[in-house]
Amino acid sequence: MFYAQLVVNGLLQGLIVGLAALAITLVFGIGRFANAATGDAMTFGAYAALLGHGLTGSLAAAGLAAMAATAALSLGSYALVFRRLAGRSAVALLVASIGVGFAIRAGLGLGFGHGQQLFSVPLVRPIRLGEVIVNPFDLQLAAVAAVMLAAVFGLLHLTPIGRRMRAVADNRDLALVSGIRPERVMVALWLLVGAVTGIAGMMLGMKTVVSPDLGWEMLLPAFAATILGGIGSPLGALLAGLLLGVAQELSTPFVGFTYKLAISFVVLLAVLLVRPRGLFGRIEGVR
Repeated sequence: MFYAQLVVNGLLQGLIVGLAALAITLVFGIGRFANAATGDAMTFGAYAALLGHGLTGSLAAAGLAAMAATAALSLGSYALVFRRLAGRSAVALLVASIGVGFAIRAGLGLGFGHGQQLFSVPLVRPIRLGEVIVNPFDLQLAAVAAVMLAAVFGLLHLTPIGRRMRAVADNRDLALVSGIRPERVMVALWLLVGAVTGIAGMMLGMKTVVSPDLGWEMLLPAFAATILGGIGSPLGALLAGLLLGVAQELSTPFVGFTYKLAISFVVLLAVLLVRPRGLFGRIEGVR
């Protein structure tokens, strides 16, 4: 039953990793570069949620604040930095995203200080399922993540803008010939990525403590899940995040809490060596 408890704990952690990996894989699939600012954008979302929750005490208000603020930050990053570098190499965009991440982290440090802050969450009686204990607040966070994921996949597969985004991801040149305007697609992409990142940051902040370095520590697991699931595969990123979250929790009795993040690094190396295209990726020719 001890390991069953770890699996339950790992599922929520996996949802956080999966949301972050989903944001990374969306940018990579459409924008064609790895966005290293994702972790710091999560931190920004955590602080926005902290303010929203502090003012209202509502989880819904915290989620809306995180989504709105991080979507605005994401769109601003695109307008000020990434759009100006359109056509440059993926390495140039990656380096630029690292700079954006450092700028976000420095701004949060100046604005909120470097001390740790906590969400004021009321204590509730846990739900006991046999020997497994489930926190009702964790169920609420899981429900928020489920709603976010349903909205993302619904937008991608059931709306015209989602079909355009998938068309650009599959073949940008063919999408242009078909009359799709890439600028509108990119605006929709960065707003969507910001909303997803904001919810991931809110969940991470509520499960730990909020500080300017919060999201940076989540970047490696998120990239590992992106590669494990297959770069450019949103569903793969989510499933890989869940697997990685459970694997990290199950490794805790053997490697300790401090070193469980090393599991992400091990997974990253193993996937790159054995199956570089990931579990759900596909082999693509050179563009």
